Amino acid sequence: MAQIYNFSAGPAVLPKEVLQQAQAEMLDWHGSGMSVMEMSHRGKEYMAIQAEAEADLRELMSIPDNYKVLFLQGGASTQFSNIPINLLRGKKTADYLNTGEWSKKAIGEAKKFCEVNVVATSADKNFSYAPTQDQWQLNPDAAYVHYTSNETIGGVEIFWTPDTGKIPLVADMSSHILSRPIDVSKYALIYAGSQKNIGPAGLAIVIVREDLLGETLPGTAAMSDYKIQAENDSMYNTPPTYAIYVSGLVFKLLKARGGLAAMEKVNIRKANMLYDYLDATDFYNCPTAKENRSRMNIPFTLKDEALDEAFLKGAKDKGLLQLKGHRSVGGMRASIYNAMPEQGVKVLVDYMKEFEKSNS
Repeated sequence: MAQIYNFSAGPAVLPKEVLQQAQAEMLDWHGSGMSVMEMSHRGKEYMAIQAEAEADLRELMSIPDNYKVLFLQGGASTQFSNIPINLLRGKKTADYLNTGEWSKKAIGEAKKFCEVNVVATSADKNFSYAPTQDQWQLNPDAAYVHYTSNETIGGVEIFWTPDTGKIPLVADMSSHILSRPIDVSKYALIYAGSQKNIGPAGLAIVIVREDLLGETLPGTAAMSDYKIQAENDSMYNTPPTYAIYVSGLVFKLLKARGGLAAMEKVNIRKANMLYDYLDATDFYNCPTAKENRSRMNIPFTLKDEALDEAFLKGAKDKGLLQLKGHRSVGGMRASIYNAMPEQGVKVLVDYMKEFEKSNS
């Protein structure tokens, strides 16, 4: 098969080494005679897999001991409602930063449970930037402050950590988690869907400070109660075992590659390779403010959108897949997560130069 580079925003590319190991262990995990998909989640084999995955994630992210790591079903979108359910803690309002489609979805769910104060929004410029904190209007009575630190659709990344004082800070890190070091201690809760930069779809990871557990809204279902999930080691019901197993393989690979500081250097090189070319030509355009350009999701448009279909067809012929932009914004988008090799970005840039030359 010809070399393929998958630029999908999610479910996204996984490291080749991880897929090969999962393939080798598919029928018989470590002499157990079972696939991980067949194991009881209460059996010693699977429990060891999950415990090791958590330990490796804690090491990668330097997660303090007073934080629980939850492996949950329902994706990040389920956490849009679980967060107010668990973190309102008797208060009636929460603060949200609005920087794009995923922020808006989180705000929409939170409004079902409380009053939402939008501290700032970048809607005035089609969500092409993130408001700096001096533009935020924080509510001192808010139960927590929520922001999306990387908007997958708009390609807007926030590289600084907001200072919210004593008000708990919550971040949706779905599309850039594990791409660079994060000081977990500055957050009350971090959550992420797995299908972008961690592993297969079907898993959400929640990292939550212990002192925030145990005061949910009346009538909360057990599956939405973070305290119950923590007390049961994410096994109140059957967890998404195979997704956790593959994610664990990814964690081990990242450790072997030098951890998150090493991955950040690679990700900067990859992103700069594409952004430098976009800045050097007027045939393509990147709409995102330079200070907020995501290293993971890079949207761009062609000067003549009538060429979009030809561009995508030519890209596919070159083995460059899933470059079409999100349906809500159009254009193109290259998602270059940890698992995208530098060579893949180079091949994309070379193709873009070739397409520009033949269509100018």
